[in-house]
Amino acid sequence: MRLTGVSSESVWTGLSVSTTLPNPSTRPGLRLPGRVTLTAGGSDVAVRHIRLGLVAQLEPEDPDAPRRLVQYHQVPIAGRLVVPAGRRRAVEFAFPLPWETPVTIFGGAPLMSLRTGLRTEVSVDPELDQGAMVPVFVHPLPTQQHILAALDTLGFVMRQAGLQHGRLPGVEQTLPFHERLGYWVAPLYAGPITELEVIFVTNAAGLEVLLWADRRLALAGVTHQSISRFRVWHAGAERRDWVATVDGWLRHAVNRHAAAAAHSDWSAKIGESAHVSRPPDEPVAPGYGLGGTAGGAGVGGGGSDGT
Repeated sequence: MRLTGVSSESVWTGLSVSTTLPNPSTRPGLRLPGRVTLTAGGSDVAVRHIRLGLVAQLEPEDPDAPRRLVQYHQVPIAGRLVVPAGRRRAVEFAFPLPWETPVTIFGGAPLMSLRTGLRTEVSVDPELDQGAMVPVFVHPLPTQQHILAALDTLGFVMRQAGLQHGRLPGVEQTLPFHERLGYWVAPLYAGPITELEVIFVTNAAGLEVLLWADRRLALAGVTHQSISRFRVWHAGAERRDWVATVDGWLRHAVNRHAAAAAHSDWSAKIGESAHVSRPPDEPVAPGYGLGGTAGGAGVGGGGSDGT
């Protein structure tokens, strides 16, 4: 599927901007190939630079503040050039996506209201022309896909998804926000917790998985929360029993959550699982990262990436 965003001709520069993605589907850490085409009007247009940026709508740290559109990753793709009058100039690109790029597609369907777009910025002295935004569909990495599928298998139901501005304590982040996926808890784990939020913080070697457990005690909003962190590597993802792994994480998180609130009469422990009866597999050592481009043959081998 090819997507193209075209700006109207600028009344100041006489320039129109077209951005085309041969394949708008991609994954974190890959390169998104495409082309920016500049078309001049009745006179030559001198361009200072062309930049591409990823744009998303973020939830503010203040819950009473409105959501805002933020450009969170920007890459230059061309310097000074001239577009002759009545002519076109095309610039090919392979835009690198950060490893922390939020996932917006799971199972072939959008994740709630999450959207990401690619915006083209063309600087023409003294004006700045921004071409139309092109949607980008970010699919999960294999490791993320396995975790989300395991939660679905274990009976968790997604209730919300959003991008939260701000940094997580004790977690190394390159972007100024993080993605939160909220679930209604599965019946097996209900009681100690009623809601679960899952947060991925990804890099070339693997990802941190944060399970944010919440138990609402009353309609008045009294809650008890706890956070458990787990680390997995991209290497060896296909050899792992992901239902067993995620179930082990959940049992650990629920038991830790209940122990922290032992003074309350609803505390409980989960000692056995309906799906597995052994602890999760040990994570494999970090190995090769993922490489390739979104429009290529898929995920392939890359250079050595360690942490």
